[in-house]
Amino acid sequence: MKLIVGLGNPGKEYENTRHNAGFRFIDSYAKAKNLNFNKEKFNGLYTDFFYGSEKVILLKPQKYMNLSGEVIKEYINFYKIKINNMLIIVDDLDTEVGKIKLRYKGSSGGHNGLKNIEKELQTQEYKRLKIGISNDKSKDSIDYVIGKVSKKELELMNSVNEQAESLIDDFLSMNFDNVMNKYNSKG
Repeated sequence: MKLIVGLGNPGKEYENTRHNAGFRFIDSYAKAKNLNFNKEKFNGLYTDFFYGSEKVILLKPQKYMNLSGEVIKEYINFYKIKINNMLIIVDDLDTEVGKIKLRYKGSSGGHNGLKNIEKELQTQEYKRLKIGISNDKSKDSIDYVIGKVSKKELELMNSVNEQAESLIDDFLSMNFDNVMNKYNSKG
């Protein structure tokens, strides 16, 4: 079983913010596969499907970003999912808008959602897809990440979201090293 989690903040007021890049990416995948987030459990909206013979859960935690690890831990424990079979999709201040990075592990880099995941799962070793939102150092980082994206930023983020179907399908079917080599090398 695999768990793919898009991070974001619930509620209309956060819909078009930089912090919701994970929600938008996973929504793009669900739309491409004609899936709906129509199930709710453990403070998370989810859908599930089979990729070949393997069950896959797509999850959007409905607690705020800084508590998303609590939701993820509930799913991992209930469904007995190995952390190695999980992919977290998250916004990243240190990556340019329109770019992505895949990683096996790493620190939270100050990201409150990742901090909570690390606290709840007691590890920094989980796969992640980091979606670039850049960093406007002239603004407070909290105001920046929960700020609305500009039209130009949204276009760049949408170009990343267009890769959702192929990237997640590759995650489900390929060795993660091959997925990282394929997508991290894209300019």
